Amino acid sequence: EVMSVQERNGHCFMQFVQKDMLGATPVAQASAKCWRSQWMPVAAKFQRVTGSPVSPGMHILARVKVEFHPTYGFSLIVSDIDPVYTMGEMARRRQEIIQQLKDEGVFDLQRELSLPLFCQRIAVVSSPAAAGYGDFCNQLQHNEYGFRFQMQLFQAFMQGEQVEQSIVAALNLISTKEDDFDCVVIIRGGGATADLSGFDTLVLAENVANFPLPVITGIGHERDESILDMVAHTRV
Repeated sequence: EVMSVQERNGHCFMQFVQKDMLGATPVAQASAKCWRSQWMPVAAKFQRVTGSPVSPGMHILARVKVEFHPTYGFSLIVSDIDPVYTMGEMARRRQEIIQQLKDEGVFDLQRELSLPLFCQRIAVVSSPAAAGYGDFCNQLQHNEYGFRFQMQLFQAFMQGEQVEQSIVAALNLISTKEDDFDCVVIIRGGGATADLSGFDTLVLAENVANFPLPVITGIGHERDESILDMVAHTRV
């Protein structure tokens, strides 16, 4: 598993960790380097196949040689990374989360909620700078029927490592004002598939699945389907 990744002057410096089979306890750790001449084609191929750069938390299959330097000690020199292995690992982890949600009996909870015929009071979870949020506001404000909507934005990160934490925090805040809203809309515009990985976590899916108000997701392009889309009341 990749614990950390840093690029400097075109070279890539990584920390690898091996965890025990039953939990997340590290049992081995090693430093790894991929020099610029190798890293540029390796990184390009990996992103082309997986849709994502090599990132912390990923499981990879790498070809390495062992190097021992008198000053810098033991390290692994990476000459190649197999993106197909990582694709399979990502799909396996995604399937495990879906199965766990079904085993917990929460996968279809949102669809049991009743969505009002006219959702006028809307809690929006998004980034204020997101293009998707701007489009959403524009469509509601200039709808051809002259309907009037009351929207309140609950800011959250829509990309990066803080996606899960910030969206859960926004949902927790909305739940304290549950009677003020008809539904929740989570908005994240289009982008690279890799940018949507934050919407495929167990904690986030559990929070949405158990949320007392209907949740509508508008995440990514039409072809994209996150785990969050699967557990939401409605995806658009």
